[in-house]
Amino acid sequence: MLSFLKEEGVSPGLLEGLEQFRQSNPPELPERVPVPRFHYYGRQVWEQAIAALLCGKNLLLTGDKATGKNVLAENLASAFGRPAWNVSFHVNLDAGGLMGMDTFTDGQVQFRPGPICLCARHGGFGILDEINMAKNEALAVLHSTLDFRRALDIPGYERVPISPAARFIATMNYGYAGTRELNEALASRFVVIQMPTISPENMDRLLTRSFPALRKKYRQQLGQMFFDLQKKCEGGEISPKALDLRGLLDAIDLMSAGILSGPALDMGITSKSFDSYEQGLIRDVMAARVSPKLTRAELFEP
Repeated sequence: MLSFLKEEGVSPGLLEGLEQFRQSNPPELPERVPVPRFHYYGRQVWEQAIAALLCGKNLLLTGDKATGKNVLAENLASAFGRPAWNVSFHVNLDAGGLMGMDTFTDGQVQFRPGPICLCARHGGFGILDEINMAKNEALAVLHSTLDFRRALDIPGYERVPISPAARFIATMNYGYAGTRELNEALASRFVVIQMPTISPENMDRLLTRSFPALRKKYRQQLGQMFFDLQKKCEGGEISPKALDLRGLLDAIDLMSAGILSGPALDMGITSKSFDSYEQGLIRDVMAARVSPKLTRAELFEP
């Protein structure tokens, strides 16, 4: 990751601070340190995120779909060399699901630590996915964890101090079913990065690194196809369901396995819309850039 960040042009001062952080905080639970499949591309966002975490802040990544929020969160845990715990928020998540709960073991009631407690103890990075889908009363347990107190009170057990190496990175989308406004008291405990959409240059870099055998012609066409879909979404002609960068990468994976381009794109993108009329519109946009009958031999270098 450090060599990648140098390639990205991240400030030498920030890279030096990152190195010092890693040296000052030897890795715990190395099996939990992420090894990202994809890199996040965007020097400015990288610099903002690294600076915030080096200053001891917690991050809230907001933005539209397909802006790489979860990819960046995983990349940051890897760059800082910290074990990561992912928490997927939902309406039924309660405080016990965050900090831990009682369990019956060997004839005794014992405390089973949750992801927030484990992050606190081991200096981990807690990735709080879709944080605005949980009830505010469940999130109240995070208040003392995220502010100057840096501690987690476990009722009936102990007060767990937060390791100096621990950080929390939350992600949120606007407008998804089940989302709500984030509680102001909780939002104030984060610094916020509004994630930009991926640029054409960075899209090309992502596809080049992820699929080095993909022919340049089709790499460019597939990237442009994504931006064509984005324009259609922005214009209200199709729903955001079609704007799925993860789905595009999955489709290219399927193409590399021998699936024709059309069925692969249907599996990765088109079929995520369940309206037949919209599916037709999406296929028309894609077919204007990429023939649906391309084979693996045509798409990839030997």
